[in-house]
Amino acid sequence: MSFDEEWSAARTAAAANAAMRLDHVPAAPGPGGGRGDLELDQDHIGEVGSEAYTLHTRLSTDGKHAATATAEAAGALTRENFASGAALLKVNTRWESRLKTLVAACANISNGLNYSLSSHSKEEQQLHADFTSSKIDRLLA
Repeated sequence: MSFDEEWSAARTAAAANAAMRLDHVPAAPGPGGGRGDLELDQDHIGEVGSEAYTLHTRLSTDGKHAATATAEAAGALTRENFASGAALLKVNTRWESRLKTLVAACANISNGLNYSLSSHSKEEQQLHADFTSSKIDRLLA
């Protein structure tokens, strides 16, 4: 079997497998019976936001771990007239670009979820105040 035939068969099998997984939600024990309903509360949102912040922090430092050594190696290779020096520098530049994008995305997720929690809390307080004042108004009337 040629590579193209093998690759085509693998893609077909993967597509069939993905379709099979996405066509239904397996029944789960307990409330809801596996309907696939989204259940999310403030604790879950807080956990996701916290993990996004942790990832942002780790990527900001650990993602740049090899930047200096890579730049030095690229420079040394270039000085010795190796074409791989320019290629290594290009890879390093692209890595830094993608890293900045990923760090920014993690910050957006963390900040967005923190804003959602804060906003939701303020709305809850306002609703509570509105309902409380309407009860008082009814009692005074």
